[in-house]
Amino acid sequence: MSHEPALPTGAIGVEAVAMTMKFGDFTALDDVTLNVRPGTFHALLGENGAGKSTLVKCIMGFYHATQGGLLVDGQEKRVRDPVDAQKLGLGMVYQHFTLVPSLTGAENLLISRADAPAVISWQKERAALTAFLDQMPFKVPLDRPVRTLAAGEKQKLEILKQLYLGSRFLILDEPTSVLTPAEADEVLGHVRSLCEAGQISVLMITHKFREVTQFADDVSVLRRGRLAGSGRVADLSRDDMARMMMGGQPQGHDTQRTETEGAVVLSLDGAMARDRSGLKAIQIDALQVRAGEILGIAGVSGNGQTELMEMLTGQRKLTGGAIRVKDTEFKATRRQAAALKVRYLPEEPLQNACAPSMSVAENLAFRLFDKGQGARPKFWKNTRQIMENAHDRIAEFKVKTTSPHSPISALSGGNVQRAVLARELTGDVDLLIVANPCFGLDFAAVAAIRERIVTARNQGVAVLLISEDLDEILELSDRILVMSEGKIAFETTAAKADTAQIGTYMAGHA
Repeated sequence: MSHEPALPTGAIGVEAVAMTMKFGDFTALDDVTLNVRPGTFHALLGENGAGKSTLVKCIMGFYHATQGGLLVDGQEKRVRDPVDAQKLGLGMVYQHFTLVPSLTGAENLLISRADAPAVISWQKERAALTAFLDQMPFKVPLDRPVRTLAAGEKQKLEILKQLYLGSRFLILDEPTSVLTPAEADEVLGHVRSLCEAGQISVLMITHKFREVTQFADDVSVLRRGRLAGSGRVADLSRDDMARMMMGGQPQGHDTQRTETEGAVVLSLDGAMARDRSGLKAIQIDALQVRAGEILGIAGVSGNGQTELMEMLTGQRKLTGGAIRVKDTEFKATRRQAAALKVRYLPEEPLQNACAPSMSVAENLAFRLFDKGQGARPKFWKNTRQIMENAHDRIAEFKVKTTSPHSPISALSGGNVQRAVLARELTGDVDLLIVANPCFGLDFAAVAAIRERIVTARNQGVAVLLISEDLDEILELSDRILVMSEGKIAFETTAAKADTAQIGTYMAGHA
């Protein structure tokens, strides 16, 4: 027997009322009231740790609020678990895909149902799915394995899955983090059209002001677990929203650039390596970064950027070509990196650039603990020197820590980034290689990290910036390269950059 999809019959309003959530003595949510009106697109902003995830988990039944309640279409409801939420028409699309890669789109939709049949009549099910898709504003190929779909198609399938299950209120958790700009605009445009048609209501967690101003009707801002402000997007500026997030005047960052153009510091010539699967090649035919320049490498996740970073840090062996720093073939040993003044800020630095259980002070000393006067080797650790360095770096880079003796793993993501930058930008630096420096960080941390990178560039440092955030690439770079399928597919100056054109190359359609 075929399943007739429970199509949304009308958007529902959802209101969290005076919601408080405590974990022991810690209050993650403090008396938060948030109202998503039926048929509207509502954005939820806030720094990391502001309580956004806690709030939506309380709405969806993952957590049970310590105090307060939930109104669904004006009626108080108790949501014991996500199954209860689904029965009420509440659904959530997560930041990372929850689809089964080896199954087709149709199979993924079927297994999401509580009443999925043991024996499937595909003739009947396909007819029902076709009728369902005919009523949707966007289409996704359902007969192909999900692993073969583009990121935008996967995100659309996640949304279709919720609509297929009858959700009339959708929570979107940073839904565009793995999409190109064109894909992001297409997906959010379709979602907004469903809201305007009165079929669904949406609550979207995002860090991107552009998405708020372009697609949302209303916005709410959380700060330190409390509601810092809310209102109609049309009535608020970006500074207004930033002020709500920061609790005062928004902290801008200085991206003023000095005119600097020096000699080539980093060059890749026919550099090749195997990708993570071992089946494809990463091939960088020609790449150069000059002193006083930020070269941005844009691309959708999975197109070789991670492997490129590993090639530059010596973690992935070259199968051909060469990497040179100042005309010296670069093997990325610690001694060679020190001699050529090469520094790194890798992606997820807590895992890739720190010893998590060691103290902040010890992590800040990784480049100096074995160096004496005149950079001569020394064999005994100087605790006083390590602590003096820690106090200086913590103050200079505004690293928030209870103590230099605290394990670095106790710091927030933004402060781990600041600590690693403090270590890597101390002393003489000629080349800084950075990967996704602001991924998952809050507004204040992003501003501080980007300001430091531009300051280094203005001081004559050659910066290679690898980032999946195109807004970040456009803001920071002097020149932009696009990686697709393990190769450089496009180059432009930042001054002449066309977002649509870059997005086309990122998607591999050019």
